[in-house]
Amino acid sequence: MAYFVLACGISWMILFPAGRDFLLNALAGAGSRLQRRAGTLARQRLRDADALRSDGRALAATLGSYLRRHYWACAGGAVLLCLPPLAALLLSRQPALPEYAPSTRAMNTQVAELLQGEQLVPPPPLPPMAFVQADVVRERPMLASASRDWALMHQEYAQRLLLVFKIMKERHSYDMALLEGYRSPARQDALASMGPAVSNARAFQSWHQYGLAADCAFVRDGKVVISEKDPWAMRGYQLYGEVAESLGLTWGGRWKMMDFGHTELRLPGVMKR
Repeated sequence: MAYFVLACGISWMILFPAGRDFLLNALAGAGSRLQRRAGTLARQRLRDADALRSDGRALAATLGSYLRRHYWACAGGAVLLCLPPLAALLLSRQPALPEYAPSTRAMNTQVAELLQGEQLVPPPPLPPMAFVQADVVRERPMLASASRDWALMHQEYAQRLLLVFKIMKERHSYDMALLEGYRSPARQDALASMGPAVSNARAFQSWHQYGLAADCAFVRDGKVVISEKDPWAMRGYQLYGEVAESLGLTWGGRWKMMDFGHTELRLPGVMKR
């Protein structure tokens, strides 16, 4: 029935002059109403714009009058507001995150004597495939492209870290692997852009850029073990932190955003450069 009524209406408007006139008049009336409505809205916008300009001019005049009457007080207030940030800017060093402030941790004297002896040699590197396993990549994104070149690290820090490796092996039976040592500023920014769960330090806010930090993990049955959910690895991290701190290193396991495999040597006067 609905289709029949619709067909009859269309036929009437197409075939009969009265139908065509009715359709044209209806369209013309709708167009006139829309045009009037558009004109009303345009006039309303113009009135609103004029009112806004008028209010802005009045506010500017009031503010200018106030400043002219109280210019000494305004100038004094501006000076007082600017002095604290200017003083902080002039007296401050390069900004660093709390975890990257210089360390005052003392080194074990027996360990210091050991460091004066033989120069330790880095262990043989693991094959690249060890760092692209699914569980490793899940814990440490972009690890495959990380630098594990001991020669790029600060010599004093590298020797302390190698001594940590030696003690962990001989005293606690943990084999260790270097995940990342020196890190370029561009890579640091790339990691920071992935969010605080990966890194909360930008370029030159990390000791990695100075060759004074490294991320390490354990090796079990030829595989790198990073996950803190592994009880064996978690026990190793605790021992690793104790040994590292006894050598005067800072351990990331004590930070708010804990980084159990991270250690660094905070030499004074380095970070500000």
